[in-house]
Parts: sequence; C-alpha cells; structure tokens
Amino acid sequence: MRRSPSIAPSGEEQTVYLVLCDFGPLGRAYYETDPERADLETTITDLISGQFDNPVRVVALNTADGWAKDVSEDIASEIMRRVDLAGDELSPSLADFVDQYLGPVCQLTLRLA
Repeated sequence: MRRSPSIAPSGEEQTVYLVLCDFGPLGRAYYETDPERADLETTITDLISGQFDNPVRVVALNTADGWAKDVSEDIASEIMRRVDLAGDELSPSLADFVDQYLGPVCQLTLRLA
C-alpha cells in the first residue's frame, strides 16, 4: 500500500499553519503551502507582506500530537504588534482579517516635531 507524503515539516517543529482565504465568487480555500514554509514565522511574515489574498482564518495543526486549532486571533495580535512596532500600515485585506478577530483597528501615527 502506498503512503501519502506527510504535510508536516521534518525535524523538531511539527506544527503546520494553513491560511484560509476568501476568493469571492469562487469560494474559500486553504492556500497551497510548501511544508517547509508552513511554520509560524513564515506564515506571519507572508501575511504581512501580502502573500495571501483576503485571509479569513489561520489554522495550526500538529500531526505528531494529533491536534488542530484556530489560531487566527493570536496571529492577528502578533501582526498588529509587528506592524505597530515598524510603524507600517496594514493592507486593506489584512486590516479586514485583523478587524475580524481584534475589532476595528485604529493605527496611531507618531508625529515627530
């Protein structure tokens, strides 16, 4: 019997992060992701840099431990922390994602005199 390849990256880290996106009339789907790029840091970086169109949810799963969890709120919080520290602005679709999990985003600008 042939086995399917594992979607979990090899090595110590076994948690994979998948991003569900809304493609409008085409519906919703999880983006195809290289297992080696499905880690937490890459997922957050890719969200901030606009690699995902209209993200609506992020799910973490760990096949070694046998669990899956919606981590959207945690991801939204971390995105806001990083964007605020960098003084950047959210893209409109990422702002919608963050608003969905944290409420309306009010980004303050620091004006230097």
